[in-house]
Amino acid sequence: MTPRTWGYLFGALGVAIIGVVIAVVVTGHHATTAAKAVAATTTTAPPAPVATCPLTGLPAPGGVVPKRPALGVKIGNYPDDRPSAGLNQADIVFEEPVEGAITRILAVFQCQSASLVGDLRSAREPDVGILSQFSDPIFVHAGGIPPVIALLAAAPLNDQNLYSGGNDSAIIDQPGREAPYSTFVNTASLWAFDPTDVAPPAPVFQYSRTPPKGTVPGSGASAHIPFSSTSDVTWQWSTAAGKYLRSYSGSPDILIDGTQTAATNVVIMTVPTATGVWVENAEGGHEVLVTQTGSGPLVVLRNGAAISGTWSRSVLTQPATLTASNGSPITLEPGNTWVELAPAGVPITTAGATGATTTTAP
Repeated sequence: MTPRTWGYLFGALGVAIIGVVIAVVVTGHHATTAAKAVAATTTTAPPAPVATCPLTGLPAPGGVVPKRPALGVKIGNYPDDRPSAGLNQADIVFEEPVEGAITRILAVFQCQSASLVGDLRSAREPDVGILSQFSDPIFVHAGGIPPVIALLAAAPLNDQNLYSGGNDSAIIDQPGREAPYSTFVNTASLWAFDPTDVAPPAPVFQYSRTPPKGTVPGSGASAHIPFSSTSDVTWQWSTAAGKYLRSYSGSPDILIDGTQTAATNVVIMTVPTATGVWVENAEGGHEVLVTQTGSGPLVVLRNGAAISGTWSRSVLTQPATLTASNGSPITLEPGNTWVELAPAGVPITTAGATGATTTTAP
């Protein structure tokens, strides 16, 4: 082979080698760029939404809302009914006026559960209006007069009377208590009444960590609701607990487990009431009828502040809308809530942290 031939051969080989090197470099550059693009896409992906409990606005336990309906339990509130059990485990608690100017309690559970709830008492007319907003809840109670039982049968709820239909197996007799103040239950056995219902309820309140616009810090250090001498209620803000603590006539409302009844939010709705024709007890006390549609005065306590406004509700199957005096929606702090259905004419007195008071006597 001539020297010129060898020259051509080495020249062609050099060009080929250079071409391979360039191809490798270019290919590597594209691969690196693609990897960077994938990495950039991965790191900028939005976080998964956090599942929240519909009746508290808090993150769901274990990140999953329990597949079960709202559960309403009727609880007594006469002095002999106390101490109660399970109130701090309820998502929402309602206090309603009944005969003799006393009150009874309806505790609603969904995300939270309780090993002991009570004492269990009979149903009343206001229970229908309260429960109709909870998307077909289970309602557990200890009987009731025939007209009230008929109302429950026609309402959008799953009526579970523990004194009929063999449901008495769920009763837990509390030692040291006498009938009718000795009947207690636990939520697990009550949800078991309808294991096929796996639909959580729709929310009834709006929640936000940020207080509504115009909220005055420290304006709601306490609220006094004198339903009667036996239900003379005060809610006092505790900065240490970050909650409102409940008392009767100045004495702390201590539950069976030794804790004081507490609420993140207190919603005080002034409602029209009337005395019905149905006789509720041996003393001749008549059923109290509560109007829960329309509108009325409102005070909401959250984060130590009092927010005045108006509640409005067009139909029983939808929750009330809470609107501040400045026209803005009232949101609640995520957590448990007490709703006080105060009869029109009962003065609602709120006190600020500085001692200034405001009394509403509609």
